[in-house]
Amino acid sequence: MKITVVYGQNHKGSTYRIARMLAEKLDGDISEIFLPRDFGEFCVGCAKCILHDAKDCPHAESLQPITQKLDEADVIILASPVYVYHVTGSMKALLDHYGWRWMVHRPEGSMFRKQAVCIATAAGAGMKSTCKDMADSLWYWGVGRVYQYGTAIYAINYQHMSDKKKREIENKTTALARKIKARHGKIQPSLKTKAFFTMMHIVRGRKDSQDADAAYWKQQGWTGSSRPWKD
Repeated sequence: MKITVVYGQNHKGSTYRIARMLAEKLDGDISEIFLPRDFGEFCVGCAKCILHDAKDCPHAESLQPITQKLDEADVIILASPVYVYHVTGSMKALLDHYGWRWMVHRPEGSMFRKQAVCIATAAGAGMKSTCKDMADSLWYWGVGRVYQYGTAIYAINYQHMSDKKKREIENKTTALARKIKARHGKIQPSLKTKAFFTMMHIVRGRKDSQDADAAYWKQQGWTGSSRPWKD
């Protein structure tokens, strides 16, 4: 099993420790991406990735290694502390660069057979909305199964966390890892995902093939009978 972990910050605090703990319990090869250390560019809104090709993005060269790690992974973990009830600016900036990968445009077929986890921590609140920031992108990428784990640690760092909370995190990550390993290689996207994909299959089948998105769908065979979760 290959695991790619994307951290929404550079420092190794509570969010890092929890995400790393889960990754290690999956007993696989772990790749880590720290933001903004490994990618710190903001989307400039040129829309070249959507209208033409992702290679035309002004940040394509620095984004490519991250894209490769996401594509190679069986499990993707997106981890961000809560910053004003949402993900860090660095995590948001990275996800902005993958708008072209949403199902309405040109999703990567392997995503439909992957699992992903959104992890968010806060001293008090905001985990739900922060996990949703990440889960929205993962679902629109077509990821087959997305889990969310947000927890209030009631402390400013891991060292000041109570022993009770540490035991709770240990138990939660163990249970989540067990679930992910049991489903490895057996993933099917939800009915909601399949329904949305089918809607786009109809839309893209009607588009002029010169349109970048429609051409991609036809190239994949998705405007016909082929489906990414069956390939």
